[in-house]
Amino acid sequence: MVALKAGDIDRFIARPPDTVPLVLVFGPDVGLVSERAQALVTHASGGVDDPFSLVKLDAADIASDPARLIDEAMTISMFGGRRVVWVRDGAGKNIAAAVEPLLGQIDPANAFVVIEAGDLKKGVGLRRKIESDKTAVAIACYADAERDLERVIDTELREAALTISREARQALMSLLGADRLASRGEVRKLCLYAHGRGRVETADVEAVIGDASAFAVDVLIDAAALGDLATLDHGLERLEATGQRADVIAGMALRHFQTLSRARADVDRGLPAARAVDQIRPPVFFKRKSAVQRQISIWSQADLGKAGERLARAVADARKSQTLATALVSDVLLTLARVARVRARR
Repeated sequence: MVALKAGDIDRFIARPPDTVPLVLVFGPDVGLVSERAQALVTHASGGVDDPFSLVKLDAADIASDPARLIDEAMTISMFGGRRVVWVRDGAGKNIAAAVEPLLGQIDPANAFVVIEAGDLKKGVGLRRKIESDKTAVAIACYADAERDLERVIDTELREAALTISREARQALMSLLGADRLASRGEVRKLCLYAHGRGRVETADVEAVIGDASAFAVDVLIDAAALGDLATLDHGLERLEATGQRADVIAGMALRHFQTLSRARADVDRGLPAARAVDQIRPPVFFKRKSAVQRQISIWSQADLGKAGERLARAVADARKSQTLATALVSDVLLTLARVARVRARR
């Protein structure tokens, strides 16, 4: 495998070498996985959605017919050029057996395969096969660190010909980070709101983000983690009415519970809960800190692991079935809230 350092990933995504035949994009940040996979496919296909040169496959189709993947990758494009094969939801189904025949067999001049997956364990299944191959590339997508968020904000502001005050930047940073697509969408909405004024101020962030989808999702996730069923019911209705993507919400919830797991580990080692919350990066919005501290006390490490597994499945299932996505994610969040309520009583 070609090992990419964090600083090399963006350059690779922008201009992937023509010598690479297969790329696995995976990780718990569903939005970042989707954004990077889309960028790779767009570059390789030239931005043309031509069914003769760009083939989109669902992992479920490959799992039921493993030979289809290599057949599609080996088919010569009707009008010449590279044939691009884009596989989605590679973590939802076991497709390792279908991918193995491709390794070392694809001519990068004729085909380019992008596999989009969720969080994959190191040294297991699909990730192990691709990471052990000399020609393939695996790109991990984790929640944005402060530097990544700074880059997203700066990019969007520059394209909108806007600047931002230090206070406004800090306020904005505290509300972003769980999901790349959601974060970018919120910054773009903020830029649209401040269009023509030249500079974004804290009041703009509070007006647009403070009562918008990113903050509403935080309220929703906190309600699930605290066992607050009334707030959770109201939040689910509100988010469904605004058209929020259920798989993105599930991805943000997954990242939150993974963050709780790391903080809980610190507490189990003797660190005070307040200190553990202060060390979380990106930083927790100050109004949420007390709620997150309570969540750490409610959830054990074992329960957090089970919650993470349930949410990871919900992300995969919601992406496969958009019509059932809201119901699937709502059911998981309600289940987690009931668990939290029982644990809090104890």
